[in-house]
Amino acid sequence: MIARLKETYRGMRLGTRLALGLGALALVVFAVVGSALTMYMRDYLSRQLDEQLHVAQVAQSKSIAADGTLEGKKYWGWYYAVYDIKDGTPELRTPEDSVDLPQDIDDFTRLAADQVDSDTEITRTEQLGDAGLYRLRACEAEPGVILVGAAPLQEVEDTVEQLVTIQVIAFALALAALVVFGRAMLRRGLKPLSDMAHTARGITSHDLTDSARLPVRHDRRDGGPEVEELRTAFNRMLEHIDDAFAVRTAAEQRLRQFVADASHELRTPLMSVRGYADLFQYAAAHSPEERDKHLARLRAEAARMGVLLDDLLTLARLDAADVEAPLRCEETDLVELAQQAGDAFRAGHPDHPLTLTTGPDRVRLRLDPLRVRQVLDNLLTNAAVHTPAGTKVHVEVCVGSGMAEVRITDSGPGIPVDDQERVFDRFYRVDKARSRDRGGSGLGLAVAHSLLRAHDGTLTLTSAPGATTFTVRLPLENASE
Repeated sequence: MIARLKETYRGMRLGTRLALGLGALALVVFAVVGSALTMYMRDYLSRQLDEQLHVAQVAQSKSIAADGTLEGKKYWGWYYAVYDIKDGTPELRTPEDSVDLPQDIDDFTRLAADQVDSDTEITRTEQLGDAGLYRLRACEAEPGVILVGAAPLQEVEDTVEQLVTIQVIAFALALAALVVFGRAMLRRGLKPLSDMAHTARGITSHDLTDSARLPVRHDRRDGGPEVEELRTAFNRMLEHIDDAFAVRTAAEQRLRQFVADASHELRTPLMSVRGYADLFQYAAAHSPEERDKHLARLRAEAARMGVLLDDLLTLARLDAADVEAPLRCEETDLVELAQQAGDAFRAGHPDHPLTLTTGPDRVRLRLDPLRVRQVLDNLLTNAAVHTPAGTKVHVEVCVGSGMAEVRITDSGPGIPVDDQERVFDRFYRVDKARSRDRGGSGLGLAVAHSLLRAHDGTLTLTSAPGATTFTVRLPLENASE
């Protein structure tokens, strides 16, 4: 039975359980208050009755001393007994009326005997047979005479019973109202918690594999500061979950796209290698004069595939920078690196005139010279590949705002606005129709961006018709003294 009650209690809603707990606490409070009030009222009425006995016996004592009788000094329903003391023993006088004494007077006699040996009045509560509960008081009416009076306590008990009945009814109504209205108020106050529980259930049934956001947040401002604090933490948690899922979804999409693009990009040179290998085998047997041409093409395709794999390996290492350390930093002059990259560009692309401007003579930083040179080469190659012959290219090295900057600007047609935000994505090409032989694999800018990020630097783009600028920024915090 107790186990079933416990199980039923555990299955109740929080508002109901709190209301029942509040009702139980109120019941204890009501019981304590009612008991204290009842005890106080009983004691108060008993003292009032003792006072009435005292006043009545004072008047009766005077009547006994003056007339030797109690005539006219009696109260209806009270008992009276007069004892004369002879040789220290109380002897009962013949009562003036038969109703003055109960059938059993032993309690009166014992009280009178005790009064003989006492210097003060004695008061007791006794059960006088069928007469009921009485309050007895003994006093010395005059020397040698003991007066014992008894007042019924029935009225006191009736009053106390009425008080208890009123208390029980009042407390029961108050308890019922407290439970009913308290439960309603608690349910209203706990409504935000129910809403959050509903949202939590919605999350459990939500498809977390897609990119959709989690269920709506809660903006109601009721429930008090504690619920408000919980609501704020709950909404913040949902936002963090949303952000985490968005990042994970984006990463998964990038990974899928990366794998698809890498497979596509590797398939082309592999097919070329296979084709030229077949042609080389055929030429070796039938046309020896064509063999060297096919072998050269085979080597070119293998080299292009090697460059692509190197770029992929670099990106993979940069993505796993917390595991590996792909950079080998040393003290390097950034101006010298820019000059070397410019000289190499002039030699490889004589149809694109290049100018170089350096502010300071030297800008010494702690960086990986091979990787930064790779960044500059990628940016310059990008300018040559995506602009027509004769396009001017300008390289500028400067220092400002705590950063060392290298700006590479070409006067080509520019990059469309819709493509500017995606030029740093892997395998992304602005000109989809350009061949891979001229357009590259679409990894150059992605590699440059990741390498600079590994150096705590940035790579930004500003482009308009006639002026496209890639800006490399490296922090001067790594500058050498």
